[in-house]
Amino acid sequence: MELFLKRKLPLTDDNDENLDRGTSRRDDTAPNANHFTHLSSRVSRQEVNFDELPYDPADRRRISYYIGQNLQDDIRRKYLIRGPFKPPPGFKFPETIIAGHPRRCQSNWFTRYDWLEYSEKVDKCFCLYCYLFRDCNMGQGGNDAFVIAGWDGWNKSDRLRDHVGKCNSFHNTAVKRCNNLLKPGQSIGAALNKQSNLTKEMHLIRLTTSIKAVRYLLNQGLAFRGHDESEESTNKGNFRELLQLLADGNDKVKEAISKAPKNNKMIAPEIQKDIAECFAEIIVKSVIEEIGGDVFCILVDESADVSGKEQMAIVLRYADKLGEIKERLIAVVHVKETSASCLKANIDHVFAKYGLSFKQIRGQGYDGASNMRGEFNGLRALIMRENSSAYYIHCFAHQLQLVIVAVAKKNDDSSDFFDMVSLLLTVAGASCKRKDMIRESQQERVKKAIGSGQLSSGTGLNQEQALQRAGDTRWGSHYKTLKSLNNLYPEVIEVLHYVEKEGPNDAKRRQARGLLNYLKDFDFVFHLQLMLLILGHANSLSLSLQRKDKDILEAMLEVKLTKQKFQQIRDDGCDSLLEAIYSFCEEHGIPKVDMEEDYIDRHNPRKKTNRTNYQHYRYDCLNPIIDLQLAEFSDRFNEVNSKLLTQIAAFSPKNSFEAFKVESLMELAKSYPDDFNSTQLKDLGLELPIYIDNVRADERFANLDTISELAKLMVRTKKDLAFSLVYRLLKLILVLPVATASVERCFSAMKIVKTILRNRIGDEFMSHCIICFVEQGFLATIPIKDVIVRFNTMEDRNRRG
Repeated sequence: MELFLKRKLPLTDDNDENLDRGTSRRDDTAPNANHFTHLSSRVSRQEVNFDELPYDPADRRRISYYIGQNLQDDIRRKYLIRGPFKPPPGFKFPETIIAGHPRRCQSNWFTRYDWLEYSEKVDKCFCLYCYLFRDCNMGQGGNDAFVIAGWDGWNKSDRLRDHVGKCNSFHNTAVKRCNNLLKPGQSIGAALNKQSNLTKEMHLIRLTTSIKAVRYLLNQGLAFRGHDESEESTNKGNFRELLQLLADGNDKVKEAISKAPKNNKMIAPEIQKDIAECFAEIIVKSVIEEIGGDVFCILVDESADVSGKEQMAIVLRYADKLGEIKERLIAVVHVKETSASCLKANIDHVFAKYGLSFKQIRGQGYDGASNMRGEFNGLRALIMRENSSAYYIHCFAHQLQLVIVAVAKKNDDSSDFFDMVSLLLTVAGASCKRKDMIRESQQERVKKAIGSGQLSSGTGLNQEQALQRAGDTRWGSHYKTLKSLNNLYPEVIEVLHYVEKEGPNDAKRRQARGLLNYLKDFDFVFHLQLMLLILGHANSLSLSLQRKDKDILEAMLEVKLTKQKFQQIRDDGCDSLLEAIYSFCEEHGIPKVDMEEDYIDRHNPRKKTNRTNYQHYRYDCLNPIIDLQLAEFSDRFNEVNSKLLTQIAAFSPKNSFEAFKVESLMELAKSYPDDFNSTQLKDLGLELPIYIDNVRADERFANLDTISELAKLMVRTKKDLAFSLVYRLLKLILVLPVATASVERCFSAMKIVKTILRNRIGDEFMSHCIICFVEQGFLATIPIKDVIVRFNTMEDRNRRG
């Protein structure tokens, strides 16, 4: 947020009173508001969504708006668990002219006063504790500016101390009531229902057992409930059956469950969901703590689930305290529409919930959809309006083979090849019988080859194969399809002969006959081997780019090497390609083509082409297809500014930091004005020469290859502290995204968690399940004690069983 000036009225008691009837929060709930309007607009529990309670203090309702003491206490607990709404680290507060001088809120106030919260919307401070108990009869302190309209007397910091007051002040009384509210044992209900130590122990055993069961189900991505959970049912669902299994193996657990009162069995669906929420919230809070107010990159994508709902996954990419790159899922959100503004609004809500700021973003990674990458109205543009340093990187590693196939189809001969392959998969895989024929025929061929010594046997060798249909959303599926066709060629020919003779109708038999003619043609073999070669290189690049710890410099180097391989195939690869083609033809009895003879167009055999076979396959097929791929690579990867990449390359540690240039890194730092002011830029200019002399003299840095390795070694050797500005610049490069593979994996997890049989799972519960399933490393390390503590502070458990 840029600094700006605005004029306000001087802060006086009269103004405080008037502001309560102005445009700030709770204006419609002012003391002089119409009492009947107040009652008619009150809210019941059925109308409350606890996850959508406003975060900004200026947007909150008065607690008295909620009907019933229990609901009001639950609202208070929710806000207390969230904690005061504070600005993110590094937030630049707007300035206000007070008494002729520019004044602003100070970040150190929020460290000194744990009750203080801030509203970006109205640029004012509030007291969370006093707001929660403003409507209680505890004196006149509830009319304080920190409670009603907000305080913005930046020139009078003593008001913060005065607000706290003496021991029996309104504020301190509110603090005590908040503390009591978070301690179930302190409530009146608990005092009236004192339980024996044995009863409490039994309750704790049941809760612990339920937590263990929930953790297991979350880790496996399994459903919780069963179709029939009655006592007479023989299968009560995964959760209850797992509880029974745990009870059968432990006498104490069995006793605790068998003697549980009906209202305290800890097996209700709400209990299961709350425990899952506890796990998910602890995981996300751990991620936020790991980021620690530092910069990160945001990766976003959306996909429809099995019930047709559009879901948006949000992944953060950041460097942890050890200098390692992490990509973590923090939310899966149901979006009603996929417009950029709707996506941005949902991201706003998630960021507000976890105390994140758009000012922390230093990179955006999307798959290239127009609503994402739109230069003027896309999500990319909306975020960059709030933060110009949130550089957009086009990510399509998971789409790489799809792009290559789509580009190759621009060539007519290549397009015919993929059309025929698609038809082949339909005909050969049309029935289970034909699929079985392929498998059985392959098994017989492998047995003969092993018996004759042509193949060797061993673990993992000669596995059963099947024709795999390519899918637009499955990484590497086109390459696997052609690879399986290459390996199963004899079996495919055999099945086509069967269909030609025994097909169900004339149309199928004609299709099989046409496919046989094409598959035995040299043209098919040429394009099969050419696309296997191209997609093989692309598959290696795609798998490499999908690594979570891949940095942008390493990724662009691999892209460059792949382009060089394509160029090498174009310039010098024709002869080696022909050798592979001739070998395939000899193995399967396909007639070879003399490259010096005239080319005959199979679509128009009577027309002279005036070209030899070599000229056609080299200059009409191979070169144009490779040229199309090289042009597409250049277009796709030019989203990353070439100048920016040149600057980033100066950080490369290869060959004893051979590419290091102070000028390039200084220009790179100027691209991040929010991270380096003018003074820090001067300090960086002085620090860089000392840094490069230091690391070149240190043998531990001699054999590094990537900037990811450099960052981790700097942390281990404490050089991140000695050269803090250099390390800050290095982290800005590390968080730049390479691929959206982590987001795509979330959608793969969604298909496991939400299935056709489990298609009515709620959006919030599904999000918790996916977060736990994706972040299994975090899930396994969460202590049960932490889950119990969080579980007990959520809502009043006395209403649940």
